[in-house]
Amino acid sequence: MSTTLEPPASNVEESRSRLCEEFASIAGTDSAVAQCYLAENDWEMERALNSFFEADLESVFKDSPEERSHSPETKKRKIDTNTPQRCIDLTEDSPSSSKPSEEDDRKLSLISWNVDGLDTDNVVERARGLCSYLVLYTPDVVFLQELIPPYVQYLKKRAVSYLIIEGGEEGYFTGMMLKRSRVKLLEKNIVPFPTTKMMRNLLVAQVTFKEHKLCLMTSHLESCKGHAEERMKQLRVVMQRMTDAPEDVTVLFGGDTNLRDTEVAKVGLPSTVCDVWERLGKREHVRYTWDTKSNTNKEISHVCRFRFDRLYLRPASKEGVPGLLPDHMALIGREKLDCDRFTSDHWGIYCCFVSS
Repeated sequence: MSTTLEPPASNVEESRSRLCEEFASIAGTDSAVAQCYLAENDWEMERALNSFFEADLESVFKDSPEERSHSPETKKRKIDTNTPQRCIDLTEDSPSSSKPSEEDDRKLSLISWNVDGLDTDNVVERARGLCSYLVLYTPDVVFLQELIPPYVQYLKKRAVSYLIIEGGEEGYFTGMMLKRSRVKLLEKNIVPFPTTKMMRNLLVAQVTFKEHKLCLMTSHLESCKGHAEERMKQLRVVMQRMTDAPEDVTVLFGGDTNLRDTEVAKVGLPSTVCDVWERLGKREHVRYTWDTKSNTNKEISHVCRFRFDRLYLRPASKEGVPGLLPDHMALIGREKLDCDRFTSDHWGIYCCFVSS
């Protein structure tokens, strides 16, 4: 008959002490908090860290009354979000990933996504889902719509490899994320839409990427069928901005436009501006970004399929200045999270551009 010998108590104590030190170092907290989380998770480091960051993320959203009404009260110790902590970058490139080729390194990658921050159900899991896509695609530029202040606060703590620009401070608004190692911000400003009824505006950033001068713009144009006139008015402002940009600058606009094709036809695109989806061949499988047939986040009895989220490009036209042309596009966010919901009720757009 064999017996299993328990390790000496001194060894167990020493091992757990090391685990506490490692946990505290990674999470930027003290040994008491580390011991609490490790003990609750059978001294398994990965489980304990996941539990810690879950509680940390919930604390970021704790000021939302909607989130409080949907979330059970957490028994674990919360972290004061106003206290300086060591940030763990959830969007940092994996050190094990292979170095991109010189050709890929010169490509500009972009994600545009309405993250539906106004929907507070499973917002914790869905915010983490966004970060997982940032890790997967490592975009240089991210356009975001329907951000709320807690969502931005979380991204600033957990996406530190990006510079985050906000298009507002209260309610809901747009934002941009710029990869610090690849994109340099020169100037930013917010262009108001004077007659909006829905707090909408145009967020503009002048940046450089490699040898390119870029004007990046994002917006969430007026929603709903009944606000078509205001939406078209806003589209005209965007197109005027695109055409007025200097000839040595490439202009990229993207966001949740809420546009219908008939509305775009009424406004008309300038000859220098192209719809990126159309330029890449109007592929059907990347057409609908708001699709209640496939996306079940909203309980809608009938099927709605629209290409609300769009990208527009005006390449630089000055002789001798390199431009950017669209290379490929995909829809992202089509996998359900563990909470059985998608990251957003919109699919995100991922697009790559190459020098011309």
